[in-house]
Amino acid sequence: MTRGSAGASPLRAPLPAAVLFDMDGLLVNTEPFWFEAEAVVMARMGVSWAPEDQAVLIGGPMKQAVAYMIERAGGGHDPDEVARSLKHEMEALLALGPIRWMPGARELLVSLLGVGTPRALVSSSARALMRHVLAAVHEDVGPDAFDVTLAGDEVARTKPHPDPYLEAANQLGVDPRDCLVLEDSRTGVTSGLAAGCIVIAVPHATPYSLPIEPADRLHLRRSLEGLEPEHLTTHF
Repeated sequence: MTRGSAGASPLRAPLPAAVLFDMDGLLVNTEPFWFEAEAVVMARMGVSWAPEDQAVLIGGPMKQAVAYMIERAGGGHDPDEVARSLKHEMEALLALGPIRWMPGARELLVSLLGVGTPRALVSSSARALMRHVLAAVHEDVGPDAFDVTLAGDEVARTKPHPDPYLEAANQLGVDPRDCLVLEDSRTGVTSGLAAGCIVIAVPHATPYSLPIEPADRLHLRRSLEGLEPEHLTTHF
């Protein structure tokens, strides 16, 4: 039967070589945990914490968060101690849970698993924090949810540098230019685009979030709801 003749299946564009998920705020709704943990640490330093403060840190590495928090507190605090305190508070909150999916994230992940598209979880958070999220994901979806997981303390330079997404693509054995990154923050979008990936961003809908500027190979959505694997071909 020749291409396009009666009864032939319609041609479909190829799926991405891999889909690379951000974690906090994109896969799971951990931002309320981060806010609570940051507020507790800041209170110990005698300073209040507001949503506009948290918005500055969304998607960024721990080092950046700690530097901002110390600056807000007027300086004079040990960065290592602040980082340890923040990590401790966050681990306690994640262990207590519950860890909730972002809208549409579970459905998309399960769909990609069903069609066999490689999947990676790429986060600026440390492995000690990621393991709590992975435990919840594995309990719900299964241990094969992700082929590769990469934490922020497992690369020399984390987001907004391209290193995390380049390394995830390398571990999957695919070209980053053929990968689709799912992100929610300007920091993460910068990382994905710098790695040469196509990026779908679901920005935080708050008045304090840093805006994500339009760019080539960047597509904005209000949520992941309704996004199926076949829809991802339209972004390539």
